[in-house]
Amino acid sequence: MDVGTADDQSPEAAISRWKFAVSRQYQHILDKTTPHVLRRWIGCFVVASVYVLRVYLVQGFYIVSYALGIYILNLLIGFLSPQVDPEIHDGPTLPTRGSDEFRPFVRRLPEFKFWYSITKAFCIAFLMTFFSAFDVPVFWPILLFYWVVLFTLTMRRQISHMIKYKYVPFSFGKQRYDGKRASTENASLPVD
Repeated sequence: MDVGTADDQSPEAAISRWKFAVSRQYQHILDKTTPHVLRRWIGCFVVASVYVLRVYLVQGFYIVSYALGIYILNLLIGFLSPQVDPEIHDGPTLPTRGSDEFRPFVRRLPEFKFWYSITKAFCIAFLMTFFSAFDVPVFWPILLFYWVVLFTLTMRRQISHMIKYKYVPFSFGKQRYDGKRASTENASLPVD
């Protein structure tokens, strides 16, 4: 009897193979959804709507909703921030004049991870609404007011940072640079 084959038949090896196969299939599904931005966000909106409906019908779980709001605010800051903070980094900065070299805006938190984290957070919060231990009795208007104040202060700081360092984290309305323009400019240069 071969020791390697006996080890392959153990329950731990079978569970490990099953977990690996499930994780590969899950990653494959995630990879297939990557180019479908609008559909992903519509799905996220549906998941969020189901969560909001659940909280509304149950009339509870305000602490879970507050924690979810804080987490989403944290994700939003990462999504709107550049990968390299110009306030800390001493190297090349974001272009501030038209003559500066074009550098695309690179987010600290890419759009796909932003979507995935928000969708996962809503799913986890939805599951938490089925356990009464998370339904802590609180006066929800105070939590809502505190979250709105926190959101306003955080966004004011983020927008002032964007204005100070002259960057816009959105690509719509921006000029696009592709290889076609560069090839026509090179053709007009004199050859030695």
